[in-house]
Amino acid sequence: MSATADHAEERTNPAARLGFEPGQVVQEIGYDDDVDQDLREGIESIIGAELVDEDYDDVADAVVLWFRDEDGDLTDALVDAIGLLEDGGVIWLLTPKTGRDGYIEPSDINDAAQTAGLSQTKSISVAKDWAGARLVAPKR
Repeated sequence: MSATADHAEERTNPAARLGFEPGQVVQEIGYDDDVDQDLREGIESIIGAELVDEDYDDVADAVVLWFRDEDGDLTDALVDAIGLLEDGGVIWLLTPKTGRDGYIEPSDINDAAQTAGLSQTKSISVAKDWAGARLVAPKR
């Protein structure tokens, strides 16, 4: 695929910016009525399958974690998500943008990620109401 085609897909499918690939198993945690359906459908179109839910009992290549301030302890949620990941897997932490209900301060995200043993490698706007932080575990 040409670079131009890649950029066109990024404009029409925001999930393309998240780096998912066909055939990956992506587990979704924290689904609720407020999640961005276009982003979810975009991820599914890239991986060629539906997202697996919180009850999935095998390892995943990536985790999409929708998390809001009222959802409890972020560090605990991240530690739980790590246990579901294949080695080298990625957690996309999706949180409400500034000014939205459930917003989480970037410093709180960074602290929780570090406490959970993760490093934040990227932050992007993934949807109208949601920001994404790409978190990875250190190489073992």
